[in-house]
Amino acid sequence: MSRRHTFLARLCLATLLIWCSPGQAQSPTLYGYVDGAGVAHLSYQRPDARYQPVLRERGDETGQVPGKAHHRSTLLTWLEFAPEVKALQPVLRKAEQATGVDAELLKAIITVESGYQRNLVSPAGAIGLMQITPDTGLRYATKAELAARPVDEHLRNPSLNVMTGARMLADLTRRYGSIAVALAAWNAGEGTVRKAGGKLPRIAETQAHVHMVLELYWALLQQRQQSRARELTLVRQDAPPSVALR
Repeated sequence: MSRRHTFLARLCLATLLIWCSPGQAQSPTLYGYVDGAGVAHLSYQRPDARYQPVLRERGDETGQVPGKAHHRSTLLTWLEFAPEVKALQPVLRKAEQATGVDAELLKAIITVESGYQRNLVSPAGAIGLMQITPDTGLRYATKAELAARPVDEHLRNPSLNVMTGARMLADLTRRYGSIAVALAAWNAGEGTVRKAGGKLPRIAETQAHVHMVLELYWALLQQRQQSRARELTLVRQDAPPSVALR
């Protein structure tokens, strides 16, 4: 089995084991839009008319991800046509080839973390597209990369930011054997995951983050692999809170 197919199989198994709850009929609908400043917003509720479904609800006859025929403001349509997203595609494919992490997963993380704002710096000091802290950058950048530029400058370079993030995610996935838990460690820290026994922590913000990334990842995989990926239901007992991404 190829690295790509192994990664997809891990996603399906890990997601089903972690998110599926017996007796639950339907997962929460994920809504999103991108504002005039290019900031992506995601929510499990629909605060106003700007928010459009990112995924169709279960029971839809076509079973396909919204595309060109749907509202132009949907997040998936924006991800398909936005110039800044298209410009990053070669970088994502290169990172995929180097680390085995699907470009679609990297794209989903970037959407949730930064909304493709390459110069974004969080209050906690996380930098760039994948919102990586300098400490993490020092851990996952190569010696040659760090010899060429300081870590802050390194993380402001889109290509290096994505490659560093892909290395980190590949390492976390190998360590925990689960993409969902790796994403939780990404969001809440490895110490938090260790305290949770190597499982998804019961932290609403972290669970919402992981769920959003996995939903977007699966939707993007459907676009790339329509003949192979048909349906995956993400189910939780309680819908996570609304999240606006800045």
